[in-house]
Amino acid sequence: MKSYSHLTAFITGATSGIGRAIAELFAEAQMRLILTGRRQDRLDLMKKELSEKTQIYTLNFDVSQKQAVKAAIATLPDSWKNINILVNNAGNAHGLAPFQDGSLDDWEAMIDINIKGILYVTKEILPFMKLQTHKHILNIGSIAGIEVYPNGNVYCASKRAVAALSEALRIDLLKEGIRVSEIKPGLVETEFSLVRFKGDEARAAQVYQNYSPLQAEDIAEIAFFILTRPAHVNIADLLVLPTDQAKSTIINKKI
Repeated sequence: MKSYSHLTAFITGATSGIGRAIAELFAEAQMRLILTGRRQDRLDLMKKELSEKTQIYTLNFDVSQKQAVKAAIATLPDSWKNINILVNNAGNAHGLAPFQDGSLDDWEAMIDINIKGILYVTKEILPFMKLQTHKHILNIGSIAGIEVYPNGNVYCASKRAVAALSEALRIDLLKEGIRVSEIKPGLVETEFSLVRFKGDEARAAQVYQNYSPLQAEDIAEIAFFILTRPAHVNIADLLVLPTDQAKSTIINKKI
């Protein structure tokens, strides 16, 4: 694989799922990585594993906490401020219920992480990124940003906001030469459903049974392709589904 050791990537939600897969693939390409997450033990383990391949710096914070984001990023040494790539991957789904039965706490968690998290992190990273030559923001959205499905209400609204923010950033940052892209995955087998169903492993497992869902590594490969295109190319918006999925709720399950 070609070396991209001249690039520094900042990845949120790097300790599991799509974020972890992106970090692992980028490490293979020798990109310098700033990995962020809420679980220090996982960050420590990833640093130990990936430092054999590239330079790793970790930051432990919750993207939904404005002051924590500012404080953590402010600690970056000068040698780590040459950020070329920002991957806004951190996000969560909480609950799956009709609007009238929804939990306010769940709604606020999704809005805080899925929307405010992108705002807080991007705002802090942009001053560093503007100074670089190669500069690219990648937001991990969802098919839920295109299609609203039953009981998805606030989660779908939050992901539609990610789509709108991605488009707005692309417009506002055009003259800065900063590319902005969004990947909208369909069903990906990660910890996503386990979080949505509050740790109910049996219910979470059912989401991925009897068909072949996407894997986190699939999204990582697409992210790598998008972020390594020539300077005149920006893959702005990409929807990716497993072959067994046609729409949000139309899945070819082999029962």
